[in-house]
Amino acid sequence: MLAMYSGQIGPFSSRDLLLFFIMWELELIPVYLLLSMWGGKNRLYSATKFILYTAGGSIFLLLGVLGMGLYGSNEPTLNFETPANQSYPVALEIIFYFGFLIAYAVKLPIIPLHTWLPDTHGEAHYSTCMLLAGILLKMGAYGLVRINMELLPHAHSIFSPWLMIIGTIQIIYAASTSLGQRNLKKRIAYSSVSHMGFIIIGIGSITDTGLNGAILQMISHGFIGAALFFLAGTSYDRIRLVYLDEMGGIAIPMPKIFTMFSSFSMASLALPGMSGFVAELVVFFGLITSQKYLLMPKILIIFVAAIGMILTPIYSVSMLRQMFYGYKQFHSPNSHFFDSGPRELFVSICIFLPVIGIGIYPDFVFSLSIDKVEAILANYFYR
Repeated sequence: MLAMYSGQIGPFSSRDLLLFFIMWELELIPVYLLLSMWGGKNRLYSATKFILYTAGGSIFLLLGVLGMGLYGSNEPTLNFETPANQSYPVALEIIFYFGFLIAYAVKLPIIPLHTWLPDTHGEAHYSTCMLLAGILLKMGAYGLVRINMELLPHAHSIFSPWLMIIGTIQIIYAASTSLGQRNLKKRIAYSSVSHMGFIIIGIGSITDTGLNGAILQMISHGFIGAALFFLAGTSYDRIRLVYLDEMGGIAIPMPKIFTMFSSFSMASLALPGMSGFVAELVVFFGLITSQKYLLMPKILIIFVAAIGMILTPIYSVSMLRQMFYGYKQFHSPNSHFFDSGPRELFVSICIFLPVIGIGIYPDFVFSLSIDKVEAILANYFYR
């Protein structure tokens, strides 16, 4: 777990393209071991699928890193500042951008390269799922902003309309697919894929507001996604069931877990006053104020994404209904389950406080990101 966490910190803290790639790869080994050794019944299939997808995407990342480092210089220059001052021919920039985009599309994930995620979450231990949902998915979004947006602005201008379309499709597709999942962890996993669509739209809008909204959505989903997997794990430890149609009536013996699960489900469906609502609203503001797109396409994208926001409460609330309401075997007088203990309550509250805090006062996050966002967008003419 510590090796996985160290590998995940690496890409966010590296100031060098090669170090970024090395840490990006290093993180795969502990995840593979955690999956293949401590996963569920189909753990080897999921672990193999994960490593094939992510290692395959990393080949394109390596080619992009080497290409940017070796271009226009006899000595390889791989620190982030040097490529930032370097201009590339548009055709070459598009090639670099596409290579990086494939690597990030696997990690983020962007459809159709997302299929490893539900299988991995479905088989991984809950502690692994927390780090996967909380940090691993954000590595792809961070790379998209830090390298593609900042270092390859001309190519990003060309690709951004396609990112918007894919992000909108992803919100609808993943929300609809989540509704059909019987496995609790896979339902939460598909909800993660759906929420990543808002990040893609925010990055594609090329505005201060949209990019700040995408960053806020990364942070918000990091807390909410990790918390939902944590609570799914605490529930599984007690009832040993993972399929929703086998559950029911858990609220009666376990009211504390029910309360926390309901609270985080409300946060996931973007209830006002919580971080998810602010993040998605700011992304929409960023899109509507973008100078790059015409009014009708913007309205159409917002309308379709809003349908996705309507689907989110449907799968979240139906998940709560299937798990906690009704009268199943858990309501029998002989059944006894321990409710959430002090340690689990402490972890849940520690995650819930920032969700509420950001929802009430999002300026705290914006004050940290706004200067860097303006520096990234200085290369773009329309904002």
